[in-house]
Amino acid sequence: MDIKKILKEMITRGSSDLHLKVATPPVMRINGTLVQADYDPPSVQDMVSVAQQILTPAQREIFENTREIDFAFGVPGVARFRANFYVQRGSVAMVFRHVPVEIKSTEDLGLPPVVKTMAMKPRGLILVTGTVGSGKSTTLASIVDIINRDSARHVITIEDPIEFLHRDRKSIVSQREIGCDTSSYADALKHVLRQDPDVILIGEIRDAESMKIALTAADTGHLVLSTMHTIDATQTISRIISFFPPHQHQEIRFLLASTLQSVVSQRLVADANGLNRFPATEILIATSTIREYIREPEKTVMIRQAIQEGFVQYQMQTFDQSLMQLYKENKITLEDATHASSNPHEFALRVKGIQASSDTTWERFEDSTESPDKVINRI
Repeated sequence: MDIKKILKEMITRGSSDLHLKVATPPVMRINGTLVQADYDPPSVQDMVSVAQQILTPAQREIFENTREIDFAFGVPGVARFRANFYVQRGSVAMVFRHVPVEIKSTEDLGLPPVVKTMAMKPRGLILVTGTVGSGKSTTLASIVDIINRDSARHVITIEDPIEFLHRDRKSIVSQREIGCDTSSYADALKHVLRQDPDVILIGEIRDAESMKIALTAADTGHLVLSTMHTIDATQTISRIISFFPPHQHQEIRFLLASTLQSVVSQRLVADANGLNRFPATEILIATSTIREYIREPEKTVMIRQAIQEGFVQYQMQTFDQSLMQLYKENKITLEDATHASSNPHEFALRVKGIQASSDTTWERFEDSTESPDKVINRI
């Protein structure tokens, strides 16, 4: 089995992921859809051979002991990949994720201009959220690249594994990989504040310990960037609080309210031809109103409405507002926009120009003629 040839075809076809398992032809994910490639199904020995070619001796030992491993590697002349090897039904299986060498700008990614403004915040917590494959790592890399190009700061990343490689520009970027440069997120975060960071990137916040350290670092004057597997800003707030026991909830609410800068939540929506995917993006900016809603449990449910109302003044937006923009720009179909929306029925009525008499939260969004640049300059 010529794995290099298959990986090359993966890049040529614009595939984000490649799935390999015994007795099934290679399968590529192209614009969110699984497509079977024209190759013979690999045998058990083929898969073992590929694993031996790619894994280092240390990685082989980990894989033999744990039956799964996450890592990143580069293929000269091809690209860089994030990989997961695992065992299913007694045989080796693999998933490869293409990691672009070039880090795209927020403009190239189709993200709102306010995301670029977030990167220059001196302190606080910025979270990028979404489901698996929604582009969280790509957005985070773009934010770090803005910091690296436009300011002189020390950026420390803690990743599992390292995906995008950052070269020092105006900033110094120290990238640490779990398993190679440090034993765990917990160990790395215990010492990170003594490494003179200005910006700390945590690949993923997974538990109360890492969340508490992230909040503490943000509270002591650092900019902290991370990702979470939550679908929108309101769920993100709830998930953070749920990490902790009930008797700590009020303390965490106050700490989160004082440190949170923004939440960027993403969903990728394919165009009518399935050739491109566009990010529908919910943006929460921690205004005084949002901070109040985080501190007071009974008001947390009002965050979504505050996001809707904050489009003109703060460049906040809900998923449905973002989807409406993509639909009006003819980038996605009405069917796909409605399917991806948080409130399909309300979205469909809005497209038809129908709204509840008490619902005025979209008016300023739809009537706004002020350019985003002018709004951003006020923030």
